[in-house]
Amino acid sequence: MNRRTAREKGIQALYQMDVSGAESAEAIANVLEDSEGDSRYLHEIVAGVEKHWDEIDTIIKNNLEKWSFDRLAKVDRNILRLAVYEMNYSEDVPGKVAVNEAIELAKYFSDERAGKFINGVLSKINQSMD
Repeated sequence: MNRRTAREKGIQALYQMDVSGAESAEAIANVLEDSEGDSRYLHEIVAGVEKHWDEIDTIIKNNLEKWSFDRLAKVDRNILRLAVYEMNYSEDVPGKVAVNEAIELAKYFSDERAGKFINGVLSKINQSMD
């Protein structure tokens, strides 16, 4: 499984965790559905977001302008979580790559406006990390 696919499945797993309170192992098992291939990166990102959930949410909340965290669409919130995880905890994922991947995920799972919104929030976070 390539990283793009792992991110797509990761968003699905994080969404399940957010909506139903599922644990990461259960959510990952649900999205894998007996698929073959190396799912190490999927496990890494989902478990990583779960481990740093509150810290990641705080980073997102601190970088929202004129928008409350609770008003975010659940899918957009989880795209942001995954990207912030990669930006802060994945040493081999440059910030710009995490931002670009999140925009692509937003286009796939949400809509064009969500992509622009996510780009704005993540760009602000990325700049504050430099």
